Amino acid sequence: MPCLTKISRLLRLMAICCLPLAVFGCSDAEKPENTTVAVQYLVLGEEKVTLSSTLPGRVTALVTAEVRPQVDGIVLERLFEEGTDVKEGQVLYRLDPASYQAAYATASASLAEAKAAVTSIALLEKRQKLLIKQYAISQQELDNSISLHGQARARVARAEAELQSAAINLAHTEIKAPVSGRIGASAVTVGALVTANQPSALAVIQQIDRVFVDITQPSADSVRLRRAIAQGRVSANGNSTKVRLILEDGSPYTPVAAAQQTGEPAWIRGDLLFSEISVGQSTGSLMLRAVISNPDGLLLPGMYVKAVIEEGSIDRAVLIPQGAAFANSAGGHAVYILHKEGAKKGLYGVARRDVRLERTIGNRWLVGAGLSAGDMLVVEGFQKAVPGETVIGVPAPAANANVTPAPAAAKGVR
Repeated sequence: MPCLTKISRLLRLMAICCLPLAVFGCSDAEKPENTTVAVQYLVLGEEKVTLSSTLPGRVTALVTAEVRPQVDGIVLERLFEEGTDVKEGQVLYRLDPASYQAAYATASASLAEAKAAVTSIALLEKRQKLLIKQYAISQQELDNSISLHGQARARVARAEAELQSAAINLAHTEIKAPVSGRIGASAVTVGALVTANQPSALAVIQQIDRVFVDITQPSADSVRLRRAIAQGRVSANGNSTKVRLILEDGSPYTPVAAAQQTGEPAWIRGDLLFSEISVGQSTGSLMLRAVISNPDGLLLPGMYVKAVIEEGSIDRAVLIPQGAAFANSAGGHAVYILHKEGAKKGLYGVARRDVRLERTIGNRWLVGAGLSAGDMLVVEGFQKAVPGETVIGVPAPAANANVTPAPAAAKGVR
């Protein structure tokens, strides 16, 4: 029994001695870690960018001519291959000329008769002018001869006009191409009866070595661009605005021989001709028209394309990665920026700043207001940052910051 008492006292003494060590060990394990978050930042700069808009458009032939008959007749021959190029003045159809040849012969005979009558009356007038001097005839008879001579000359002029009309009708039995271009399908065959000024065309000729592109632009975008140019924020391109095309399959419009080349596409560029002065009431859009070369015949009338219009340029543009901006409560956009926090290296204060974003340019935003060159923009880790707190700032790698300049994109921010 005394032994058990001594053992229990010894155990209590050991427990008391180990208690400080246990408390000390727990304090070291529960010591709070450093909670300062790290973010990546990008120092903003300025660069020159070209602004452009990508708009929908339709291809239209430069010249469209509908072939119609100008006289009635039966088609005897079709003298062209459908889908081929024809020259201006080339004979396309030949009609039965028999009735028009007869009309021409009749008009020619009438002209000969009228000329013979003029000769006879002219001789009579000449004799009467000699007789009037000898008082052998009256003045009235001479006056009648002069009048008949004038009427005979008028009949000659009318006969000449009738002959010319008959010659024109006879020539129209050969239906010729009014312009050079590519002709489509024939609407009639040999043996068909055609009539003058009929509503349906025999064939259609279109010139597509150069084509028009009719483009629609929202009127709001046009107003925004004009204001930016007037305020000096955007420099206009000058008198000649260039247009590039993106085809229906998404490929750039380039020469066929250059289609497989790598690198920057060898764009075929066109010129913007004019803009309509009225806005479509149903669409709210303006119609623009451009002209562009079509050396390989890739552009066909009616084809849908996307037109990239070079609007202007900004000499000192500030661009930020799209992922660095987020929506604010006012319906706009905001970003986080850093400012130096004390003298300790690598520590920065976080501030939130509202910005106005104009449009996307590639994978970046064009900043209209709120940021300037030299600002330190948070591009990674801003989800963990809180305005007013201190963070560790790390320069962002160029690949993560999306700092590579990109071509202009289509649409601005409203």
